Amino acid sequence: MNRRDASRWLVRFTRAERSIHHVTALLMLVCLLTAALLYLPMLSTLVGRREMVKTVHVWCGFALPVPILLGLLSRAFRADLRRLNRFVIWDWEWLRRSDRRAVRDGRGILPVGKFNAGQKLNAAFTAGAILIMLGTGEIMTFPGPWGDRWRTGATFVHDWLFLIIVVVTAGHLWEASRDRGALTGMLTGRVDADWAARHHARWADTMSRSRDAGGKSPGDRQDAQVSAVDDDPGDAAGGRGPEFAKRRPGMS
Repeated sequence: MNRRDASRWLVRFTRAERSIHHVTALLMLVCLLTAALLYLPMLSTLVGRREMVKTVHVWCGFALPVPILLGLLSRAFRADLRRLNRFVIWDWEWLRRSDRRAVRDGRGILPVGKFNAGQKLNAAFTAGAILIMLGTGEIMTFPGPWGDRWRTGATFVHDWLFLIIVVVTAGHLWEASRDRGALTGMLTGRVDADWAARHHARWADTMSRSRDAGGKSPGDRQDAQVSAVDDDPGDAAGGRGPEFAKRRPGMS
């Protein structure tokens, strides 16, 4: 790759971040598949070793938070968690507008940061779902200390949340399959600068400024990727300060 080609690519995810995503996704898919084999009558009859499937389901379920916890050792992953945990004015605008993905002159019309509002909501749902499934799964796996009401309630919540997770996961996979740039970013860690400008314009600007400021070595570029604060609410309105950022969308 020559220098001109390299300048077209921005570092989006580190190897550690991609590993966390891939391992968590694999564990989640195994949990969903084994749950379907255990609980759906049309599929359960196809399983000859039901206890083995149940064991795989339980172990993968309890292992779900492990990649995330280990990921806290990664500075880049911690930075992305802060971004995902922060809703700014443009996120509310992104949710409200039907033309949220519109592009003008090669750039998205909204200054979306590294993650849009939909991705932030999906991350929040996934984190909450994992915690709830862990809690209810623990009650179902070790029912001894729990009363009948707790066991019944845990089973009810676990089963219905499973169905909701299936729907959300299918939607996530569908959206990802339609966006080749997003898939490339998660598989290789890099995205085309033009794609970034169309879908995450504010983040693309931040990364370009960080790169132009002198990040020459791979380590420098990774540091720029981690330290760049593209979703800072105090700067989300073009430098008009935190008071502007606190106002509702549509207010000037």
